[in-house]
Amino acid sequence: MKKKVLAVILGAAMTVSLAACGSSGRDSSASENGEGSYTIGISQFAEHGSLDNCREGFIQGLAEEGIVEGENLTIEEGNAASDAGTARQISDGFVSDGVDLICAIATPSAEAAYVSAMNADIPVVYTAVTDPAAAKLADEEGTPVGNVTGTSDELPVKEQLEMIRAILPDAEKIGIMYTTSEVNSVSALETYKELAGDYGFTIVESGVTQTADISLAADSLLSEVDCLTNLTDNTVVNSLATILDKANEQNIPVFGSEIEQVRKGCLAAEGLDYIELGKQTGRMAAKILKGEAEASEMNYETITEPGFYVNLAVAEQFGITIDDALLSTAVESFDSIGE
Repeated sequence: MKKKVLAVILGAAMTVSLAACGSSGRDSSASENGEGSYTIGISQFAEHGSLDNCREGFIQGLAEEGIVEGENLTIEEGNAASDAGTARQISDGFVSDGVDLICAIATPSAEAAYVSAMNADIPVVYTAVTDPAAAKLADEEGTPVGNVTGTSDELPVKEQLEMIRAILPDAEKIGIMYTTSEVNSVSALETYKELAGDYGFTIVESGVTQTADISLAADSLLSEVDCLTNLTDNTVVNSLATILDKANEQNIPVFGSEIEQVRKGCLAAEGLDYIELGKQTGRMAAKILKGEAEASEMNYETITEPGFYVNLAVAEQFGITIDDALLSTAVESFDSIGE
């Protein structure tokens, strides 16, 4: 039986040498694995907690299906350092290594992996892709465009707007910062703009192209709005500490899009648990590796129920009282602001 090699491209960010992605960086243990063993290559696009959690959950999901690190699984790692060109080099490297599957986490790495593997007969599994159709990975019905499938972290925008209105009954303007080159963010922003009026909000947007733009964009946005809400934008989330510092100085609350952002100082979120999203993706990848399913036959999946997360220390800091009825629905609440 041919040895299985699974390459995972996590479109988030952990700082790892790009050399680890090429054939020169491959672990020699991969060639010693026996039948039914797998090697996973992991490359993150930007370093922040949600996508770190995706990676952790992915490995757990594989383990649930009997693909366990240290037993029949070897993991390699690479890093895109928030650069789309580097993400493409990483996926090209995995394809040249003859991997059996690429899993891409976050939209920029997913797009790169699909293009790299398109003519190589290598299935691609993605996760943390907000809008697979906008990223040209699926059609509007969720059907794969090729040998590619995965999971989406589509934001529960309606629930988020309802939650913001419940917590800030007098707010009128919501600020959203986004990276203009991230199709996931552009898509989520459009949904916010479509639905905001239903809840009495106006969206004030500020587009950035790189991390260096964040500080000035935050200053400008905070002068116009009653609160901020984050997307799952890789560049913006990677600069969350800067945004929170500036917002706190202006006494303007920031809402997150998932649990890690709330843990680190956002007031609240109707968002996703990225460990669970990663697990879901790992289970899908295991089916493909075991020959139980073809990526081209599997529509992408989503987590159907968002969770309410709240940071009570932040609420106290802003003098905000969370209604008991809303608080009782919290999946998790925090009494301190974490790093």
